[in-house]
This record gives sequence, C-alpha cells and structure tokens, in this order.
Amino acid sequence: MTRLKSDDIISIAAGMAQYDAELAAKTGFTLRGIACCAAGISEDDLEPVLDIVRVGVIPITSGEGIIGGFGDAVKAIVSHLGCRCFITQAADVSGLVEAFENKADIMMLSDDDRFVALHAKSRRIIDNSVATGEGFAAGLNLMVGGLTDRDVLVIGCGPVGISAIEHLVRMGARVSVYDINQHRCSDVAQSIGQRLNARIPSLSDLDTALEYSRLIVDATPAANIIQADYITQETYISAPGVPVGLAVEAHPKIIDRVLHDPLQIGVATMLACAMKFHIDY
Repeated sequence: MTRLKSDDIISIAAGMAQYDAELAAKTGFTLRGIACCAAGISEDDLEPVLDIVRVGVIPITSGEGIIGGFGDAVKAIVSHLGCRCFITQAADVSGLVEAFENKADIMMLSDDDRFVALHAKSRRIIDNSVATGEGFAAGLNLMVGGLTDRDVLVIGCGPVGISAIEHLVRMGARVSVYDINQHRCSDVAQSIGQRLNARIPSLSDLDTALEYSRLIVDATPAANIIQADYITQETYISAPGVPVGLAVEAHPKIIDRVLHDPLQIGVATMLACAMKFHIDY
C-alpha cells in the first residue's frame, strides 16, 4: 500500500459533499453508489443495515507510525456513507480490544503494509488494495456507460492494478497491461488470463500503449507518465495511484473525465464489501 501523507488527506472530511457532487456529475453515481456497484450490491440492499452496523477505526503505531488525520478521514468517509463510526481512544492491540468492547461489527486498521477491514461475524477480511482496484474499475465502467468489449489499458501490476485487471475482465473489458517491471507484467497477465480465460496482452512500450489507449486505469505511484499529447476527447482515466500520473499540462484537457482520490473510493468499497457480508450473514 502506498503510504499517504497528511497533506493528501487533510481536506477529505470537509470536502465529502463536494466530492460526492463531482462523482455524480462524472459517473451518475455518488460515492455510495460506486462502492455498491463495485461490491455487487444495490443501495437498497445497503440501506436497512446502515443504522445497525458500527464501524471502529483503530490507530496503529507500528512501522512509520500513524498518519496525521488518517483516522478522521476514514471516519468521515464511513459516516458520509451513512454508517455509525468511531475511532478508538487506544491504539494497536488495546484499540482492537476497545473496538470489540464497543461492539464494532467492522474494524478498520492500517499499518505500513496493509489496510484492512475485518468483518467480525463472518470473520472475513477486506483488503484496501483489492477494494480500491475494484472501486476504480467500477467507477470507470460507470463513467463511460459500460466496458463490455471495450479496450482498457491498466498501468501498474501491483495489488491495486491486479485487482482492477480482474474486475475489468469480469465486466467484459478487453484488458492490456503495462508495468515497468516487464517480468511481473508478463506473469500477471498470464496468470490472470489463464484463471479467467481471457487474453491479456503484456505491453513493453508505455508511450505506444498510451498513444492508442482511450480508457486507462493508472494504478501506479509514478508522476507525469501520462502527457497531454496522449489525451483526446475520448480519453477517460480512472486513477487510484497516488500521486495521479497525469502531467500538469494534461489536467485541463481531461478534468471532467478523470476519477482520482487518495482514499475515498477505496474506503467506501471496503465498507460496501464488508456490509455485503453482513447482509449475507
């Protein structure tokens, strides 16, 4: 998981309503709607359980320590979706105990390597990397009105990229992939292709790939890899990577056709997936 900085997330809580409006304008769905689409449930399915589920956010001090404002940002996203949420006063194991004592149904906690949601009753784990890939793939699908038989380039074969590739293939997209590590790119394309019975080309030249790609998932932490020359009126980008890979000059050409955030879609999809387990339990 890319380690966020406080500056990446400090404005999330205050900007949730505006962000929701931006998502609705781009995709026709709010954050809750995108998350539900990614999780394979409807908002009507979610509504009855929102008031009865409690989410505990647990600070973790290991590794490089707590990111300033992270717990508040996660709580703001969960609360915005309509779920009751609290941040434990204690951290680490004591925080986990506190969350159980306060009858949390879902617990969210993150260290340098993983960010997960634990669904207590079903004992299921939702990984943020997987949820983020699914959420941004679903967002792209909604933004362009469907991906069946459409070409999509995924840049980056890390955990988020792998999740996006799998979700896109299941939605019927024709996926090609690029990663700076060519061996990893080839291995991922072959593995997912065999498992999902899909042809997934592994590309070796990013510039050529971008020149001919109009639908893109940027799942890398690399900056300035998508130049303005590659942007056309048909280009749509879903970008879970932090920072976004768009060059500064490219932003004005695609501002209404790019999805990007540091935390919101991933956390919302984590919650929707956990709530799905609650509904099914």
